[in-house]
Amino acid sequence: MSGDAHLLVAADYVVFAVVLLLSAAVGFYYAWRSRKQGTSRDFLTGGRKLNALAVSMSLTASYMSSVTVLSNPAEVYRYGAIFGYLSISYVLAVVYTSEVFLPVFYRLAINSTYEYLELRFSRATRLLAMVIFFFNALLYTGLVIYAPALALNQVTGMNLWGGIISTATVCTLYCALGGLKAVVWTDVVQIGIMFAGYMSVIIKCVILKGGISTILSDAQEGGRINFVDFDINPLRRHTFWTLVIGGTFGWSAVYGTYQPQVQRYNSCKTIKHARLALFINVLGLACTLTSSVISGLCLYSFFKNCDPWKAGQVSSPDQLLPYLVMDILADHQGLPGLFFAAVYSASLSTVSTSINAMAAVTMEDLIKPRIKLSEKKLLLISKGLSLFFGIVCVAMAGLASLMGHMMQAVSIIGGVCGGPLLGLFSLGVLCPFVNSKGGLWGLVAGLAAAVSVTIGEIISPSPPEMTRPLSLSTEGCNFSSGGSLNWTTPLPTEPSLYTWQSPSYLYFVVIGGLTAIIVGIIISLLTGKKKRKDFAIGTVISFSYCFITTFCFCSSTHHFRGIEGDGGPEAYANERRHSFLSPVMNTFKVVLMLFITES
Repeated sequence: MSGDAHLLVAADYVVFAVVLLLSAAVGFYYAWRSRKQGTSRDFLTGGRKLNALAVSMSLTASYMSSVTVLSNPAEVYRYGAIFGYLSISYVLAVVYTSEVFLPVFYRLAINSTYEYLELRFSRATRLLAMVIFFFNALLYTGLVIYAPALALNQVTGMNLWGGIISTATVCTLYCALGGLKAVVWTDVVQIGIMFAGYMSVIIKCVILKGGISTILSDAQEGGRINFVDFDINPLRRHTFWTLVIGGTFGWSAVYGTYQPQVQRYNSCKTIKHARLALFINVLGLACTLTSSVISGLCLYSFFKNCDPWKAGQVSSPDQLLPYLVMDILADHQGLPGLFFAAVYSASLSTVSTSINAMAAVTMEDLIKPRIKLSEKKLLLISKGLSLFFGIVCVAMAGLASLMGHMMQAVSIIGGVCGGPLLGLFSLGVLCPFVNSKGGLWGLVAGLAAAVSVTIGEIISPSPPEMTRPLSLSTEGCNFSSGGSLNWTTPLPTEPSLYTWQSPSYLYFVVIGGLTAIIVGIIISLLTGKKKRKDFAIGTVISFSYCFITTFCFCSSTHHFRGIEGDGGPEAYANERRHSFLSPVMNTFKVVLMLFITES
């Protein structure tokens, strides 16, 4: 590759600028249309008038970050297409969310997910969960802004801080002016731009290689088509079980407890639209994952004989896809600009989502409970908070520039924070006997367990025989190597009974979640389980209460504390009549409840 191929030309910058301005224009348009929003609730939830299609696309865009666009193909390049098993976890997680969390959150009509925790447990639990959320959101958002800017700066020469400041400025302005409605409709445009960027790379690779069959054949020969791996060893980085089980817990935490996602489906006009948005979103996630896997296979097909990372041409695997783009699309002026616009669109969607979510949590969890203000003042404060968090995100990007290798660390932090919260919310909704002490100590224990395994991974990383990176070669390179980075060759180690063996990073969220659940249940049983009169109507689902009461506590009286109140099996069946799984699951649940109440 020549040195000139690394530089963007004027046409690329024009395309990049037009796409950025288009995103801003959509946001500003809906900001103008929503300028008469009368309350902070309308600003933060879109007035709960959004439709399923727009929300579903926003759900996909908000978690299809720039880190995802750049890292997922590199993950497939290094570890194989087995990464595609995550698609199964998407379905399982969305089913769990729609059946367990969605009915509770939607009917409570809460602006902040953590309002639920005070209704169900205590204010202390709510505040601790909120602190965990801010820690996760700020670090992740800083990374999402900084990491792609750094990758594109090193590969293309694009100005580093120019990219960071432009990203933060654009999304902060339309967030502060238009609220959630502007964010959602901008996401709709940005998801199209992201897929256009992906497809430009995939189509060009297929043309150059003479068809998709050549790419698949290269991948097969290189061991990248590695779906047949059902090893149950939890220490292995990627197997069917780690991806499906760990992925299900991880994505359940995202869609069931993470403020940006809950805030979106709570903004739908009806609960039916909210459920539909979740399930349409699965298609978007599947398309995103498929694009990532194919892009990763394209990377291997092009670099199978000359790996740019081992050859020292790039400093990180996350720079491989931009490196390929500048190699194969440099002759098509404007297309590299489209791809990099897709990367920055992914940043915009995630950053705007985080800004809006942090503003909502601050307003609902810190300001409203303490200060009585008029709706006009609350609306102004909401807009001011959006502006404030936009500035904070730029500062976090600066912090990311000083912290070195943050990519894997912050990805793990997402699991560390998400696991305990998933366990806590599951306890709240599914286990009515769990009291406030059980909830709080379960959250603390789950966080401690997740942090412990993370520290263990940092101190003693998983050995190559557990991560199993696939082989790469530099035999076909025509330039001198910039240093050996051969992570494919396991180093001999002396076996020791005292050597820490870290589980797959995908299991960190599982460990945190299960620890929170187990400790929460034990503490509640030791300190006196929650009584029926002690929790607010709408904070648990009926089926779990009657099931646990009957089979775990052998009580002679079976209470139903449903989302709309008491009413027995008939009320529960009526509550769940709109479920996507009603033909099978609801019939089974109602029959079981009738059997329980008659026993």
